[in-house]
Amino acid sequence: MNQTVAIILLILLAVVIISFLINLYNKLVMLKFNVEKAYGNIDVVLKQRADEIPNLVNVAKHFMNFEENLLARLTELRTSYNTTTDSDKKTALANETSKALSSFFAVSENYPELKSSTNFLELQKRISEIENKIADRREFFNDSVNLYNIGIHEFPNVILAGMLGYKDKTLLEITSSEKQYDGVQF
Repeated sequence: MNQTVAIILLILLAVVIISFLINLYNKLVMLKFNVEKAYGNIDVVLKQRADEIPNLVNVAKHFMNFEENLLARLTELRTSYNTTTDSDKKTALANETSKALSSFFAVSENYPELKSSTNFLELQKRISEIENKIADRREFFNDSVNLYNIGIHEFPNVILAGMLGYKDKTLLEITSSEKQYDGVQF
C-alpha cells in the first residue's frame, strides 16, 4: 500500500513538474513571438521610410553639392536595412537612419532653394508622417521588448531561457535630437 501511494505521489509530482516546465516554455515562446510581431509591425513603416530615402536623396542632390557624405550615408543605411534580416541589426540600422535623417533635415535648413522645392517639401511631409507612425509603433515594440527581457531574466525562466539560447533584445532608441526642444520658432 505504501509503495502504491509513493508511486502515485511520484507520478503526481512528475505531472506537476512537467506542467510547470510546459507553462514556462510557453510563456517564453509567447514573449519571443510578441516581440517579433511588434517588430514586424514597425518593420512595415521602417521599410516605407527606407523606400522614401532614394527620392529624398535624388531631390537633394540637385541642391546640396557639398553634403555628399550625408547623402551617401543615408543611401548606405537604406541598402543595409533592406538587405538585413536580423531584427537586432535592423533596429540598430533604424536608429542610425533616424539620426542621419535628423542631420539631413538640419543641414537642409542651409539651402533655401531646397526648402522651397515642392518635391522636397512633399517628401519631407511624407517622411514626417512616417516618423509619426514609427513613434507610435516604436512605443509598442519597446514595451514588448521590455516584457521579453524581463521574462527571460525572471527566476526560474532564466534557467530555461539560457538553455534555449534566448538573448536580450535591443530597444529602438530615441536620438538626442529627438529629445531636444528649441521652443516654437517664428
